[in-house]
Amino acid sequence: DAESRIAWRVPEPQPPTESAAHYVPLREAFRVWLRVAALSFGGPAGQIAVMHRVIVEEKRWISDARFLHALNYCMLLPGPEAQQLATYIGWLMHRTTGGIIAGGLFILPGVVAIMGLSWIYALYGHVGVVAGLFFGLKAAVLAIVVEALIRVGRRALRNSVLRGFAAAGFIALFFFSAPFPLVIMAAGVVGYIGARAGLPAFAGGAPAPGDSESLLGEATPAHARASWRAFGNAVAVWLPLWLAPVALLLATLGPAHVFTRIAVFFSEMAVVTFGGAYAALAYVAQQAVQHYGWLSPHEMLDGLGMAETTPGPLIMVLQFVGFLAAFHHSGAMAPLLAGTLGGLLATWVTFAPCFLWIFAGGPFIESLRENRALKGALLSITAVVVGVIFNLALWFAIHTLFGAVVPVRAFGLAFDAPAPASADPYALALALGAAFAIFRLRAGALATLAASALAGALLRGVGLIAA
Repeated sequence: DAESRIAWRVPEPQPPTESAAHYVPLREAFRVWLRVAALSFGGPAGQIAVMHRVIVEEKRWISDARFLHALNYCMLLPGPEAQQLATYIGWLMHRTTGGIIAGGLFILPGVVAIMGLSWIYALYGHVGVVAGLFFGLKAAVLAIVVEALIRVGRRALRNSVLRGFAAAGFIALFFFSAPFPLVIMAAGVVGYIGARAGLPAFAGGAPAPGDSESLLGEATPAHARASWRAFGNAVAVWLPLWLAPVALLLATLGPAHVFTRIAVFFSEMAVVTFGGAYAALAYVAQQAVQHYGWLSPHEMLDGLGMAETTPGPLIMVLQFVGFLAAFHHSGAMAPLLAGTLGGLLATWVTFAPCFLWIFAGGPFIESLRENRALKGALLSITAVVVGVIFNLALWFAIHTLFGAVVPVRAFGLAFDAPAPASADPYALALALGAAFAIFRLRAGALATLAASALAGALLRGVGLIAA
């Protein structure tokens, strides 16, 4: 009829131009990513939780499905998965500039905090002045991680098969210390085969509520479409930015100089350490302590404690390792200056490759979102990633609520069980208080972290917790 013909001729509202497709000004994005960075305590699990809470739940920039798709890719990469996830989302929203802002701001508070604490450590040998503050923050982060785990699990584990994948991944990683890449690869292969065979469990099903209500939407932005030209441009920019300083140090100082060794070692680490921050730390601890002799086991543990209780990726402990390596082998240079340069050098060669992986590989990962077989593989990997987050959360909980662990090595088992006698009642009380604030009072993450940090500082002030 005439009315339908008229209606047919009326054009549908067109999406805005790409530069404003999601209505998020770059200035606002800068503020949001700065907030995410400031709240990013608690290692990968805490950082992923904070990002999901702010970016997906509060701001609704991207959907759960897109968040998990990006997380799957970042879990497969060497290096810090949380920082790479921030870079990926920033790149999706605001091109390369957004990725640099998101990824750069994600590590900036940690760089400043670890450098300041490294100076204090080198000069005075302890960091007790901030122990109470960080004690409270760790307890609050634990509650935030649990909330994120529940929320992500509800949306990602939509059938019993996927729940089984999550459970199997957790058991393999936590109880048997199975190689992370092997667990992820096995899940992906099974999911791929299942999707190719048409099994319903790997078909994905309908989106969860809210998945299609994000500002970015589900379409692929023009800048995120795969092309070999864009790939070549990303490699041509970021590969020299990463490796040129390494080559310059080799040419000018020689392979035996401490700065050259730092640059080469951490560049190698950035390529071979699959499995996230904890895999990287195990590799670094072994090499830096036993092979190079840059620092003692006690100093390595102190550095890990700093990284666990400061904002930014847990892998920021590498800055502390680089600092002490140059500080202890400063030669004719002032030790503090050498340490500062060594710490910044370690940070640069650790994180520069992360931008390369995202800007070069991101468009190809985006192009796989509609491939049914590969979606099945990523669906399985998503389920295992929930198990990975549970593994990280439990690891963090054990080291927050207990002062000691008991190694269990029998019948194929390889994990650290908490020592019941070392339970910390104050950490437990703060964690329960934070959980009550988040789950029952619906308090925001910032308010919860601030209140818990204040409580930790008060406990330290009256001598109830040690430095």
